[in-house]
Amino acid sequence: MFPLLLVLTAREKWYPQFFVVARFWARIVLYGSGFVPKVTREAEADPKRSYMVVANHTSMTDIMLMLHCVKHPFVFVGKKELAKIPIFGFFYKRSCILVDRNSQRSRKEVFDQAHARLHGGTSICIFPEGGVPDDQTLILDTFKDGAFRLAIDHQIPILPLAFSDNKKRFPYVFFSGSPGIMRARILEEISTKGLTQEHKKELKDKTRDIILETLKK
Repeated sequence: MFPLLLVLTAREKWYPQFFVVARFWARIVLYGSGFVPKVTREAEADPKRSYMVVANHTSMTDIMLMLHCVKHPFVFVGKKELAKIPIFGFFYKRSCILVDRNSQRSRKEVFDQAHARLHGGTSICIFPEGGVPDDQTLILDTFKDGAFRLAIDHQIPILPLAFSDNKKRFPYVFFSGSPGIMRARILEEISTKGLTQEHKKELKDKTRDIILETLKK
């Protein structure tokens, strides 16, 4: 699929077509690795709206499962270090918004790029934990502010997802994991209408609590 993906990442206006191919690629990776996604939905996302899509982060397969779950085009915001991964990193840096968390200028560029994507009708996806926790026993790490600041600034709803099995199936630990079902739950959207940056912590904590309670169940 390399030639097709290469062509579709050449221009931003072709991103919706790239997204369709990327979803197909994600399913090949998941099913080919012996993982069987099982998605439940509390509500259907409106295809005519942009969202801030968030989920817990425990595995490299979170990216593939997110692509499998969400039907409508979104762009990942992720750390620039992932661009170093062979092959995957090549397309990652051509199709995603990269952030250097040590650079104030990079964070400003992320905001500008996200604004342009949202204006074009594309949703944004961020894993608000900011990375995979080193403590493998931790159910859900604390959330960073970025996703919620952007959602409030653009007055777009939060679409939370909970991934229950990815850590068990394919963790960041060598010689561990197993084939099997990967459960994902798409939760009710959380409105940001009328919220200001003063409500950022409240919105962040509410989103985290909803995902955490789902994971505990």
